[in-house]
Amino acid sequence: MKIYEITETRKDDEELQDWQASASLCKSSTPDSAIGASALSSCKSQGYRRRAGKKKHTVGKKRIPVAGKKIKGAPYGGPLPDYSK
Repeated sequence: MKIYEITETRKDDEELQDWQASASLCKSSTPDSAIGASALSSCKSQGYRRRAGKKKHTVGKKRIPVAGKKIKGAPYGGPLPDYSK
């Protein structure tokens, strides 16, 4: 592997980290099972798709289950914490 090949792959990784799913994809009638995992999680974080699971988060001053709700994540101005950091 050449040096320039290594630096090019790192640039691609940075682009993928900043990637977000488009609003048209998230709002479409495409089922969750037909969308990739990364795109689905991006849609949920943007508040376009409903969340699943029994996980509870503090929203405002109350701790509520977020299942079935469209709640934005912190990177998009919502109350849910950002665990990626």
